[in-house]
Amino acid sequence: MSDRFIVTKEHRRFIEFADAVRHGHTIGLCFGAAGVGKTVSASRYAHWDKARDLLTNWGPRADSDAKIYSALAKSRTVLYTPGVLTTPRLLRSDLDQAVARTNICIAQHLEIPGNIPLDRWGSRRTQNYVQLIIIDESERLSATGLELLRDRYDRDNIALIFIGMPGLEKQFSHYPQFYSRVGFAHHYRPLGDDELLFVLQRHWHSLGKTLDPDDFTDAQAIAAITRVTRGNFRLLERLFPQIERVLKINELHTITNDVIEAAQSTLVIGVT
Repeated sequence: MSDRFIVTKEHRRFIEFADAVRHGHTIGLCFGAAGVGKTVSASRYAHWDKARDLLTNWGPRADSDAKIYSALAKSRTVLYTPGVLTTPRLLRSDLDQAVARTNICIAQHLEIPGNIPLDRWGSRRTQNYVQLIIIDESERLSATGLELLRDRYDRDNIALIFIGMPGLEKQFSHYPQFYSRVGFAHHYRPLGDDELLFVLQRHWHSLGKTLDPDDFTDAQAIAAITRVTRGNFRLLERLFPQIERVLKINELHTITNDVIEAAQSTLVIGVT
């Protein structure tokens, strides 16, 4: 994930939504069109961009891992994306492993050396620190997988967020026992005009340029990008590397409507 992450209004709304679900120990549904930024926001919230490699490639620890332990202790969140063919058995196994490893990392951050809590047999006392599990691409879940997660929610009191495409809330409404436990729903929307302008200013700056909406050429460029992306965050992230490439190849210094059209022609842009 890019280090130049841009905090948008939709990302802040997602944080507020996730905090409400986590602290309320409830179930939340987050839905929105492909590419608007749902997965990116979830990953940033869970600090999964920092922790993914460590939790996946479980092995010897390094001193630098302390920053990851701290980040996980702050979020208390696990992010999981089921595969297309994930079975309920594999879903349970994967989540058990992710939660267990996350708990170990959080414990490393919270526990004081020499004062490790032990049980009556002298073994390290296990404690669950994870408060929220976020399931991305949740349309892939089978009815049995969904029931497994509902049962986990009831037994372990761990909040759940399910992320998917528009219509997710209608799909899950066919499972009354699950749907009755949903406390929050969040519609993740594309960038509005003001936000799009803010994001474009950051992209112009990253290319060493200044965006002036009152300049005719820049105004044309803004209109062209708005038309091409319709506020879709993923399309913006795909378009600007091509804009940079077109500028470099043609030794140009200004982002014009023609540059944007040339960059657009190299992308496959579907319906968002």
